[in-house]
Amino acid sequence: MSNEPMKIPINYAEASETLKNVLGLKGSPVAIKFATSKEEIPAGMEELDRTIRHCTMVNLARNEWKTFYAPAGKHECNGGAWALGLKEITPTLKTGDFYFKLGKYNSAAACKRTIDRVPHIGTGDTYATLYAPLEKTPFTPHVIMIVTTPRNMLKLAQSTLFRLGGRIHAEFSGIQSVCSDATAQTYLTGLANFSLGCDGSRKFSGIADDEMVMGFPAEMLPGITAALKIVVGAPGSK
Repeated sequence: MSNEPMKIPINYAEASETLKNVLGLKGSPVAIKFATSKEEIPAGMEELDRTIRHCTMVNLARNEWKTFYAPAGKHECNGGAWALGLKEITPTLKTGDFYFKLGKYNSAAACKRTIDRVPHIGTGDTYATLYAPLEKTPFTPHVIMIVTTPRNMLKLAQSTLFRLGGRIHAEFSGIQSVCSDATAQTYLTGLANFSLGCDGSRKFSGIADDEMVMGFPAEMLPGITAALKIVVGAPGSK
């Protein structure tokens, strides 16, 4: 990976303005990047001054318009840090005991079947995660994340299918929604993904009861924003 811009340039400020205005977003779309080394962090970009969860970091960029990077030591949630390629998976998470004790599953085996299928980036592949409100990102993002209402997610889903049609296959398990479902999985597959949020992200990152999470590759941004203007104003649109 590098700091080089995409071969086909994207106007991130313009795209963010479209998303915010057309959808009436409460906060900003969030730009996220996986840096594999310190050299990939833009000059002058500050390291986060506290230790918190990835989903809380997303909220800082979304609602407080902060731009920063976070190496492994600044990630509080071990599950999130593992999904993002920053830390090794913990023994209790690997065996299923962690979520079993939280009451999420009927058995540790059911939990392990889930954990074994959680999309995650290779451990150590990520030096730091970078965050910014989309309109002022100083880096070329890998993933764009949007937190908004189900109605807006409908319009984003329609915009995703606008050019080629087909079906959207959302994949989630009710855990690790922001870190794995909408960030790691999106980066790994190159596909948009929709998730319902999880208990942790709703508790710690300000995702409201009437909001969902979407992550999509930054390369899809121009197509989605162009289509969004059309589908929202279409005769059959609510």
